[in-house]
Amino acid sequence: MRKLIVIAIILLVGAITACSDDNATPSDRFSNYINHWNEKEFDKMYAMLSKSAKENYPTEQFVDRYKKIYQDLNVSDLKIEAETLSDKESEKAMKDGKVSIPFSVSMKTTAGPISFDYEANLIKQEDKDKENWYVDWDTGFIFPEMKDSGELRIDSTTPARGEIRDRNDMPLAMNDTIYEIGIVPENLGEDAEQNKKKIAQLLGLSIESIDEKLNASWVEPNLFVPIAKITKEDEALWNELVAINGITRQETTGRIYPGGAATGALVGYIGQVTAEELKKQKENNYSAQDTIGKRGLEKLYEKQLRGIKGSTVKVINDGEETILTEKEAKDGENVKLTIDINVQEKIYNTLGGDKSTTSVIDAKTGETLGLVSSPSFDPNEILYGSTANIWKKLEEDKENPLLNRFSSTYAPGSVIKPITGAIGMKNGTIDPKEGLKISGLTWSNGEGWGDYEVTRVSESNGPVDLHDAIVRSDNIYFAMQAVDMGAKAYVEGLKAFGLGTDFPFEYPITASSISTSEKLDDEVLLANTSYGQGEVEMSSLHLATAYTAFLNDGNMLKPTLLTSEEKAQVWKDKLITPKQADIIKEALRDVVVDGTAKRSAKNAKFPVSGKTGTAELKLTSDSDGQENGWFVGYPTDDEDIIVSIMIEETKGNSGLSTEKAVEILHKMKE
Repeated sequence: MRKLIVIAIILLVGAITACSDDNATPSDRFSNYINHWNEKEFDKMYAMLSKSAKENYPTEQFVDRYKKIYQDLNVSDLKIEAETLSDKESEKAMKDGKVSIPFSVSMKTTAGPISFDYEANLIKQEDKDKENWYVDWDTGFIFPEMKDSGELRIDSTTPARGEIRDRNDMPLAMNDTIYEIGIVPENLGEDAEQNKKKIAQLLGLSIESIDEKLNASWVEPNLFVPIAKITKEDEALWNELVAINGITRQETTGRIYPGGAATGALVGYIGQVTAEELKKQKENNYSAQDTIGKRGLEKLYEKQLRGIKGSTVKVINDGEETILTEKEAKDGENVKLTIDINVQEKIYNTLGGDKSTTSVIDAKTGETLGLVSSPSFDPNEILYGSTANIWKKLEEDKENPLLNRFSSTYAPGSVIKPITGAIGMKNGTIDPKEGLKISGLTWSNGEGWGDYEVTRVSESNGPVDLHDAIVRSDNIYFAMQAVDMGAKAYVEGLKAFGLGTDFPFEYPITASSISTSEKLDDEVLLANTSYGQGEVEMSSLHLATAYTAFLNDGNMLKPTLLTSEEKAQVWKDKLITPKQADIIKEALRDVVVDGTAKRSAKNAKFPVSGKTGTAELKLTSDSDGQENGWFVGYPTDDEDIIVSIMIEETKGNSGLSTEKAVEILHKMKE
């Protein structure tokens, strides 16, 4: 008896369930369908289609098509709303077993908003012994114009990439005519394999890569098959190529870098977007065929330079085109720099491939006139050369041309001494007229230093004051003053000059650091830091910027890179008084007249002021290390430009940086 009761209960529950399906209204059922649609749950939508709809549109024609179209259009803010049937309409529908429900669709796409009204036909059908309402779907649900075999097409218009220009509107990165080199297969002739071998050698390609392009599914014997791009300047290469059967060319537009290697590290280059970049740029409407800034300013200003794609969404039906929405392409914005290409090229040529970094700024406005890393790379070769061979050559080059030296920091050596002197005068621990009694070439501050001693190049004939210490580059003087000043005061002074904080510049420049901990708790480290050794590091641009304080009555300017930025902004004000700035300037002039730069600046055609520096990089105190040579200086009379230069590995020729700096100043003043 109990068993019969249980069976009866199960049957009753099943009947209730079936009854609940039978009692579902068309509005309820379509509302459920719309919920899935709003969430782009296309599989669940497909499960609610009528039998005839499923027969006409297999899963892939529904689910996959919806997914592809919505993905291609980058559909967002999808909203579907339907009218609710009245009680009378619902009763009639239940009786007739069919009903039409009007609905509206709105969405945002890459080409603009799209909205439409349509009508859904629902029919009552039995499925697995249950009756329910099913959507009698057709392609008009996607877009009404697609009903009756209409095909959706999305056309994109690529905007012109913005150009990067210097202060005088000279192009640093521009769009210009280039040549696309291609092969017409039927013209390769009887010696096709030999001809392909010649082509591969000239273009630095593999025969396999050429064959891969020639064997593409779309290729016909008489069609132009692109295999490489070259610049218009490569006429010599073209003359060799055109002599080979099958080779031809077409004009197209490409990115050109007129400054070549002189601006390579600064400007960078563009390249084909990668799968990883596509993921990161998912919201920015990139496709696999697009290019993107890979390095330098091309990468930094990608958003401004790229522009906005134009798109047209249309349906073609029986030869008739219906535009659903469209958006015009917007060309990228030009970026205008304070950089002067002439200055940039003069610096690069003067360096002659030396491993170095040079920054030149306008001492009165803070505008950056030149930023050079040497040696460097030519972006044109990366774009239009044999990419694999070029990269192999660059990566294996011991001179490391891919390293951006102007954005890096280095031990500043003695060029930090004027800054140390300024800090001491500011906090009152250095009296510029007071001389320190220093004997011999070495100094130690007692037992706490162990065997360590600070050394200087030459002995003094009497007490050493600030002027003498800068002119003769006396390490011991500055070490003594820093120890007397104390770590707290000296660190505060260095921070006032911008060390230990982000460098305020459009282009990412590594922040200058006081030490690995940004503290100077160890007295030996404090002493070494005072003359540019220890762990202190600065960029060449930061040093040039710091010296603006000496030429602007104690105010350090903010360096700028864009012409749109305000000129002569003060980054750090009142670092020293105008009188104290004059004291530093007098010493910097005498460095060249009768100090450490006298010999190396002897060929100067006009008065030059500045400070030399040698930073020794070594692992232990008793070992020999690499020496980097520095010079930071300016024309004495005009005080209009500051050159900051560091050359690596100048051991045996410490004056090379000064010589190069003077030569750069000469060329700029010509």
